[in-house]
Order: sequence, then C-alpha cells, then structure tokens
Amino acid sequence: MTSPSSTPPPLGRALCAMVTPFTDDGLLDLDGAQLFADRLVADGCDGLVLSGTTGESPTTSDSEKAALVRAVAEAVGDRASIVAGVGSYATRHTVEMALAAEKAGADALLVVTPYYSKPPQDAVEAHFLEVADASGLPLALYDIPGRTGTRIEPETMLRLAEHPRIVAVKDCAYDLMGTQKVLSRTDLAYYTGCDEFILALYAVGGAGYISTVANVVPRQLRSIIDAFDAGDTAQARQLQQQAMELIELMMGSGLPGTVTSKALLGALGLPGGPVRAPLRPAGREATDELTAAYEALRQAPGSSLSPRPGSLLPSSR
Repeated sequence: MTSPSSTPPPLGRALCAMVTPFTDDGLLDLDGAQLFADRLVADGCDGLVLSGTTGESPTTSDSEKAALVRAVAEAVGDRASIVAGVGSYATRHTVEMALAAEKAGADALLVVTPYYSKPPQDAVEAHFLEVADASGLPLALYDIPGRTGTRIEPETMLRLAEHPRIVAVKDCAYDLMGTQKVLSRTDLAYYTGCDEFILALYAVGGAGYISTVANVVPRQLRSIIDAFDAGDTAQARQLQQQAMELIELMMGSGLPGTVTSKALLGALGLPGGPVRAPLRPAGREATDELTAAYEALRQAPGSSLSPRPGSLLPSSR
C-alpha cells in the first residue's frame, strides 16, 4: 500500500518544524543546528522547516534566518527538503526574505498569513500571489488563524491553488470540513501542523505533517504514517494514541511548543539552548512532566524511540 496521494508530496511526508538552537548566551548556534538537523534526518525526517513559529522567527534577524538556511542545507544536503519560513505582516519584507532564503539554498518557502493587521481575503490572496511571483521556489501557505487573526478561507485557497508555485498548505485551521473541500478540488499537498491530527489528516488524503513534537520523537511520528502506508491501520492508530500524552503536554499545556521542545531537548542532552525573550524557559515541574511522558512513550509497546536519551546523539558527524 502506498501513500494516500497519487503523486509524491512536494516537500516530503515527515517534516519537523525545527527549533533554532542558541548558545547559552543567546547567540545563534549554527554548529548545534547542523548537528541537530543531521540527527533529525537520520531519525526519519524528510523535510525540515526552519524559522517557523517553533523556530522563534519573531526574534531572529533576517541575517540569522539566512545563515540558518545555509548551515542546515550544508549539513543535510539532498537527504531532506529545506523549507524556509519567510512570513511577515509586511508583503515587501516577506518578498525580501523569500529572495534571501532562495539565495541561501532553501528548497521551498513557508509563508504565513499576514498577522495583526487582519487583511481581508482579497488582500490575503494578493499577498501570497506577490510572494509566489517574486521567487522561483515552491510555496507552502501557513494557515493558522489562532495566531494571525486571519483565516485563509477555503474559497481563497481554491483560487491560490491555481498558481503553479503554490503547492502546499501547513494546516492549523482546525476545520476538517474546509480542508477536505480544498483537498477534493485541488492538487495542494496538505500537511497538518497539529500533531494530534497526524493520522486523521493523512487518512483523508493529507500529504503528511509539519510537527513541533518531531523535534523530540521524530521516529515515533514517522512510524504512524509508515504503518498507515503499510496498510496496518490498527498499528497506526495505536502509535498515534501512544504519543498523545506527550503531544498534549508539549502543545496543549499552556506553554508554547518552542518552550516545551527546548526544555525536553535540554533534558535529553540535545542541541536547543535557551529561548529568546519574550518567551521564558519551562520550570522544573513542567520539564519533569515532559521527561516523564517521554520516558513513558519510550517504554510503550512498539515504541521506536532510542533505548536511552544519550543514544540520540551521534558519536560523530
């Protein structure tokens, strides 16, 4: 049994919304980023999304974003797609970042709906089209109205799908009916950005996922869609359910996914480092809960996590 889609997904199937590693004094840690990106790909990620929400894009500079793309592209080569987050509330700035990401070696762009100003749908459409026309890279549209304040309405999505370089959607709209409407009428590749929906969206024709939780359990999440592709829907369901405690703690506990990811990465000895203000690090109690949920998942029947946290780190590049 093959993937639900009749054509290969344009960005891969198992994508991680990668954290941006920082040094202890808050500087960009490019060595750590390369080490971590290499590990994620080795553990089943066939795409890495850089400078998204989880990558702390609001608090990294344009030059840091471009340097991160160059470093990660050098580390993973052609083993995974590199998708650069270039979203902004300003169209001109978004275009500038798109061109910089293309020059730095990105394979595709993730472009979020302009936030805060709440543009109407015709302005949302014009924004995405201008970015798509400016660069030669494929675009994934990032629909996350809970953060931006503005939805990409299904009818707008249908029109945008006519552009040859608009090929995918990161779907955080929590509207499965609207999603299926667009899926049934376009060739857009839909990636869930909500870890609790990995199996649900994949089962109705989604292309895969762009996951924050994949920063810490990439093999476990990849095994969900691998089991579904193999025709073992019962195993896919079990693997999704096994991951739910950790998913809920990381994404639904009131702390941002960036904070919970970096807390757990630190506990496991993996690159991540601190978060940048205004975010604040997770406290000891939250970190202990995350570590306990990770350990419970590691010990679950059929778990694909490493035997011990230290083994997640390669001995050498």
